[in-house]
Amino acid sequence: MHLAVLLFGFTAILGALIQLPAISIVWWRVLLTCISIVFLMQVRSIFTRLSYQQILQFMGIGVLVGSHWVCFYGSIKLANASVALICMATTALFTSFLEPLLFRRAVRWYEVVLGLMIIPGMYLIVDSLESGMLLGVWVGLLSAFLASLFATLNKKVITNARPFAITFLELGSAWLFLTLLFPFYLQTNENVAFVPPSLADWFYLLALALLCTTLAYSLSLRALHHISAFASNLSLNLEPVYGILLAWVLLNENEELSDNFYYGVLLILLTVFSYPLLRKWFMVGKE
Repeated sequence: MHLAVLLFGFTAILGALIQLPAISIVWWRVLLTCISIVFLMQVRSIFTRLSYQQILQFMGIGVLVGSHWVCFYGSIKLANASVALICMATTALFTSFLEPLLFRRAVRWYEVVLGLMIIPGMYLIVDSLESGMLLGVWVGLLSAFLASLFATLNKKVITNARPFAITFLELGSAWLFLTLLFPFYLQTNENVAFVPPSLADWFYLLALALLCTTLAYSLSLRALHHISAFASNLSLNLEPVYGILLAWVLLNENEELSDNFYYGVLLILLTVFSYPLLRKWFMVGKE
């Protein structure tokens, strides 16, 4: 799971480097990922091993995945990579309520407390943001909610299907959804046109698709067979830590980081590494 999170941390860096609108980045990302999976498995076997209902379930979750990524890269374009990554830290808070609701179990108070601990950490990091970045924060929070929702739904419907099969169905439906959405997006945004990627963009898109999506997404799905959705999303709170440090080194965003940044990171790390101990102490039943 942590290897997947490290790879996910690179997605914000690549999103900032790619000179395309958010919806175009996601469209190319899911397309290239699906093409890569075709070479890794027999796609026809997906439709013979899974029921019609399971296929529809995974495709529905894929629409949420595509929407999440559009919001995530939209947050990067509206603010910056660090802001988008910080917003993703709220996934644990959303999951502390979504998982009990969808799995019909009692809310565990320590999960809520750990989720709430993310908020002061996030505040400490973003308290010096310019007002022009606030829209990016709201879009980033929507991205975090969608990420929490699709991860929790994945945990609910996950089967013995191979991770690559689930990835293909979900990202394939995300590509189809964005393809249908594209004409409406272009109509309502007159200043935006469909521009093919540049040579540099192709390099970044391939890295984004093959390493940060195909490999990382499959690793995270495999991890869900062994851990809860809350533990999964809590681990994802390390994504902003990895990503912001990478943005510091690669994008020179360190001028936006103050001492509060480090205090916020410490709170996030404390939350992530406190979960296994608290869960062992207060665990009620088995996941």
